[in-house]
Amino acid sequence: VQLQASGGGLVQAGGSLRLSCAASGLTFSSYAVAWFRQSPGKDRDMVAATSWRGTYYADSVKGRFTISRDNAKNTVYLQMDSLKPEDTAIYLCAAQKDKWYISATNYDYWGQGTLVTVSS
Repeated sequence: VQLQASGGGLVQAGGSLRLSCAASGLTFSSYAVAWFRQSPGKDRDMVAATSWRGTYYADSVKGRFTISRDNAKNTVYLQMDSLKPEDTAIYLCAAQKDKWYISATNYDYWGQGTLVTVSS
Protein backbone atom coordinates (compact mmCIF):
# COMPACT_ATOMS: atom_id res chain seq x y z
CA VAL A 1 0.00 0.00 0.00
CA GLN A 2 1.26 3.44 -0.90
CA LEU A 3 -0.14 6.88 -0.20
CA GLN A 4 1.32 9.88 -2.00
CA ALA A 5 0.47 13.34 -0.69
CA SER A 6 1.04 16.43 -2.81
CA GLY A 7 -0.07 20.01 -3.30
CA GLY A 8 1.56 21.81 -0.42
CA GLY A 9 3.34 25.12 -0.79
CA LEU A 10 3.67 28.70 0.36
CA VAL A 11 0.56 30.87 0.35
CA GLN A 12 -0.45 34.17 1.89
CA ALA A 13 -3.07 34.33 4.61
CA GLY A 14 -6.53 34.24 3.08
CA GLY A 15 -5.34 32.18 0.15
CA SER A 16 -6.16 28.63 -0.92
CA LEU A 17 -4.42 25.35 -1.61
CA ARG A 18 -5.65 21.93 -2.67
CA LEU A 19 -3.89 18.86 -1.36
CA SER A 20 -4.13 15.45 -3.01
CA CYS A 21 -3.60 12.00 -1.57
CA ALA A 22 -3.24 9.31 -4.22
CA ALA A 23 -3.49 5.70 -3.04
CA SER A 24 -2.42 2.42 -4.57
CA GLY A 25 -2.37 -1.19 -3.49
CA LEU A 26 -5.70 -1.21 -1.69
CA THR A 27 -9.43 -1.42 -2.41
CA PHE A 28 -9.74 2.32 -2.08
CA SER A 29 -13.52 2.57 -1.73
CA SER A 30 -13.37 0.35 1.36
CA TYR A 31 -11.00 2.65 3.20
CA ALA A 32 -11.44 5.73 5.26
CA VAL A 33 -8.89 8.43 4.45
CA ALA A 34 -7.93 11.21 6.81
CA TRP A 35 -5.74 14.27 6.68
CA PHE A 36 -3.60 15.04 9.70
CA ARG A 37 -1.26 17.91 10.32
CA GLN A 38 1.76 18.27 12.51
CA SER A 39 3.85 21.27 13.53
CA PRO A 40 7.25 21.06 15.25
CA GLY A 41 6.85 20.07 18.89
CA LYS A 42 3.13 19.43 18.56
CA ASP A 43 0.96 16.35 18.29
CA ARG A 44 -0.31 14.99 14.99
CA ASP A 45 -3.91 16.21 14.84
CA MET A 46 -6.65 15.08 12.51
CA VAL A 47 -7.99 17.81 10.27
CA ALA A 48 -10.60 16.00 8.18
CA ALA A 49 -11.66 12.51 7.22
CA THR A 50 -13.90 10.76 4.75
CA SER A 51 -15.39 7.31 4.45
CA TRP A 52 -18.57 5.72 3.18
CA ARG A 53 -20.01 6.68 6.60
CA GLY A 54 -19.53 10.38 5.98
CA THR A 55 -17.05 13.15 6.67
CA TYR A 56 -15.47 14.76 9.70
CA TYR A 57 -13.84 18.12 10.24
CA ALA A 58 -11.93 19.45 13.19
CA ASP A 59 -13.53 22.56 14.68
CA SER A 60 -10.50 24.62 13.70
CA VAL A 61 -11.10 24.06 9.97
CA LYS A 62 -14.89 23.79 9.70
CA GLY A 63 -16.24 26.09 7.04
CA ARG A 64 -12.77 26.61 5.52
CA PHE A 65 -11.59 23.13 4.47
CA THR A 66 -13.44 20.61 2.32
CA ILE A 67 -12.50 16.96 1.98
CA SER A 68 -13.62 14.97 -1.05
CA ARG A 69 -12.72 11.73 -2.77
CA ASP A 70 -12.70 10.31 -6.26
CA ASN A 71 -12.81 6.54 -5.93
CA ALA A 72 -12.27 6.11 -9.66
CA LYS A 73 -8.91 7.86 -9.30
CA ASN A 74 -8.08 6.43 -5.85
CA THR A 75 -7.55 9.98 -4.65
CA VAL A 76 -8.71 12.11 -1.75
CA TYR A 77 -8.52 15.89 -1.89
CA LEU A 78 -8.38 18.55 0.78
CA GLN A 79 -9.46 21.97 -0.45
CA MET A 80 -8.16 24.57 1.98
CA ASP A 81 -9.60 28.07 1.75
CA SER A 82 -9.22 31.17 3.92
CA LEU A 83 -5.89 29.87 5.14
CA LYS A 84 -4.42 31.27 8.33
CA PRO A 85 -0.82 31.33 9.58
CA GLU A 86 -1.80 28.81 12.25
CA ASP A 87 -2.60 26.32 9.47
CA THR A 88 1.12 26.09 8.76
CA ALA A 89 2.18 22.47 9.21
CA ILE A 90 3.16 19.27 7.47
CA TYR A 91 -0.02 17.67 6.20
CA LEU A 92 -0.15 13.89 6.02
CA CYS A 93 -2.79 11.56 4.68
CA ALA A 94 -3.60 8.24 6.29
CA ALA A 95 -5.84 5.32 5.41
CA GLN A 96 -7.63 2.76 7.52
CA LYS A 97 -10.05 0.00 6.57
CA ASP A 98 -13.71 0.89 6.83
CA LYS A 99 -13.83 3.85 9.22
CA TRP A 100 -11.86 6.84 10.37
CA TYR A 101 -10.48 7.46 13.83
CA ILE A 102 -9.49 10.65 15.59
CA SER A 103 -6.25 9.17 16.89
CA ALA A 104 -3.30 8.82 14.55
CA THR A 105 -2.33 5.57 16.25
CA ASN A 106 -5.30 3.79 14.67
CA TYR A 107 -4.11 4.17 11.09
CA ASP A 108 -2.17 1.45 9.31
CA TYR A 109 -1.06 3.40 6.23
CA TRP A 110 0.55 6.82 5.90
CA GLY A 111 1.77 9.07 3.14
CA GLN A 112 5.00 11.02 3.38
CA GLY A 113 3.50 14.46 4.07
CA THR A 114 3.45 17.76 2.25
CA LEU A 115 4.42 21.11 3.77
CA VAL A 116 1.93 23.95 3.90
CA THR A 117 3.24 27.37 4.88
CA VAL A 118 0.87 30.29 5.34
CA SER A 119 2.49 33.70 5.62
CA SER A 120 0.87 36.59 7.43
